[in-house]
Amino acid sequence: MIELVKAKLSDIPQMQALVVSEVKDGIILHRSEDEVATNIRSYVLAKDGEKLVGYTALHIHSMRLAEIRSLIVDEAYRGQKVGQRMVEFTLQEAKILGVEEDVLVLTYLPQFFLKLNFKEIAKEGIPEHKIWADCIKCIHFPICNEVALIYKLT
Repeated sequence: MIELVKAKLSDIPQMQALVVSEVKDGIILHRSEDEVATNIRSYVLAKDGEKLVGYTALHIHSMRLAEIRSLIVDEAYRGQKVGQRMVEFTLQEAKILGVEEDVLVLTYLPQFFLKLNFKEIAKEGIPEHKIWADCIKCIHFPICNEVALIYKLT
């Protein structure tokens, strides 16, 4: 049975190990152990017993805008709605925290998010600001193929 839990600092080594190939391929942005530790409260994990099988983070940009980041599911667990459950968890968390308007995602898999009622937007239409400090760390910067999508909370 896969359980969703909030991350702890002791989970960081497993989290880093899970994304090695996606970071290498530029699908997920590299985050240092210190950066993960600083934002540990943002992460939700999917665990099968003690085994980490996926995670994502809800990053708050402002009172009006949050972002789902670093969504990953172990290949052996894909197709079992683990990613969907984590996204639904983060959307609920955004509502509980009082995010007023939107949850943003930048992804190479827009179909996954479209099925969850996200709507594609032009990157130029990203509300307020997307922290460019993240984008310049990406191996694809400045030519980015990611698709921007928004989930309306209101």
